[in-house]
Formats: sequence, structure tokens, C-alpha cells
Amino acid sequence: MNMRVQLQNDPTAQVFSKQLLDIGNGEIELHQNTQYIKLPDIFCTVVETRNELIESVFPDILNYYLDHNWLCNRAILAARNVDVNEINFHIQQILPGDLMSFKSIDTVIDENEIVNFPTEFLNSLDLPGMPPHNLQLKIGSPIILLRNLNPPQLCNGTRLVIKKMTENILEATILSGKFKGDIVLLPRIPLIASESSIPFKRLQFPICLAFAMTINKSQGQTMSICGLDLENTCFSHGQLYVACSRVGKPSNLFVLAKDRLTRNVVHKVVLR
Repeated sequence: MNMRVQLQNDPTAQVFSKQLLDIGNGEIELHQNTQYIKLPDIFCTVVETRNELIESVFPDILNYYLDHNWLCNRAILAARNVDVNEINFHIQQILPGDLMSFKSIDTVIDENEIVNFPTEFLNSLDLPGMPPHNLQLKIGSPIILLRNLNPPQLCNGTRLVIKKMTENILEATILSGKFKGDIVLLPRIPLIASESSIPFKRLQFPICLAFAMTINKSQGQTMSICGLDLENTCFSHGQLYVACSRVGKPSNLFVLAKDRLTRNVVHKVVLR
């Protein structure tokens, strides 16, 4: 039974819990002649456009973004980095204030490879678990740590909000958890891309924006309000279950999915 759901004491929460289990176990039948399932009627609020999704999860953001409790309780999830980046870019544009740009220094680890991989090429790589080459931030933007910096206070997955910015140090406030409210300094550090076939090093702040995040990155996060962008559907085992189970009741789950149809990847052999 999903713990977030149990804490709700809400009659709809029990039905929601059963529907979540059915998704997790791959028990929802495929929709007529497709490889997709149809999301149950009372499972979530389906929205038509990405703008509507943003407005549902971050309503009246200009008046609320400085409220850290409001901010830490909501996020939009998507399966792919490209969608997460677009949503983050779009929402950050709405915030007032100047955009500051922080460009990484990218180098190949094996100096003999420099000829094959010019700097411009390394700069263009956008890999899971790595910060972008061109990190653009505003004061008040939520961010998520991509590495352990100083556990247990600053761990991979910690969400913070930008307070001050200089060229080489970011000052940020921790958004949730035991150290909520602590003000910390984040340096640029060398990061090695584990998922890249080209061994290279990126000197950059180990963070990315966190209005939106990938479903994989959201594991372990609890939210009051969650948006789910399924324009590009889930592609790995259990992703849909993980995404939907961030919240405790159906009225707090907003989903962008055409005709309520989406892919639910469940490998039954994993569940045995």
C-alpha cells in the first residue's frame, strides 16, 4: 500500500491506491488494439496542453514562487530530458529578475583524444545526471543537486532554491527535509560523465533546474501537487507507477496525455 496515499484519510485515496497498484503490477488492460493503457477516469485530472499543465501545478507563480513551502510541494515530471529542459526553461522565463548564464569548462580525459572531440562538441552534450554546459539561473529558481557534496546535508537529489549568485559560488536555501531552511554555498566541481561513451570532464555547478525533473530523478521525492507530461511516454519499467505515486490523492495529479492514453512499461518477470 502506498504510504503517501494512506496518510490522506480520503475515501478517493483508497481507490487511487488500488489503481496505482494495478499500474505498478501491469494489471490495466491495453486499450483497443493499441500498446497503450487508458488512464482511469477518477485517477487524475487530464489537461490538454503543456501550458495548462504548468498553470495547474504552478498557478499564479509570480505571487507564490518566493514561498518555499509552496515551491517545494510541487513539480512536473517527464520521462525524457528534452521535455524536462523545455518545461524548466519556460517556467523560469515567467519569473522576474535577470537570467545569469554559467558556462562549463569541458575537457576530454585522455589528452590524445582532443583532436577527435573539439570543445564545441563536448559543450553540446546533454547527458542524464550531468548539469548543462550553459546553466541559466534566476534568483528564486528551484534546483536539484546531481551529486553528493556534503552528506547528509547536501546529497544527490536535495532540492534547493537560488538565493544569490556569483561567477563561482551559488548561495542557496535547502527546500525540504531535515535541513530545510539551511543556507549553503555550492561550488563548481569537476564532474565525469558516467553514461557517456566519450570520457570527458565538465567543470560546472552540480545542479539543474527543478520546476520539472525526470521521473527517475523524482524517486524518493514527495509532493503535494504533481504534474506529469506524457507527450513522450514512459519507456522503462515502472516509470509510470513511480511518477503517479509521488502524490497521495487523485485531485493533486495533473496529466498531459492525449485521449488519456499512455504507455505503461511493466516487465512481469521483475515483479516475481
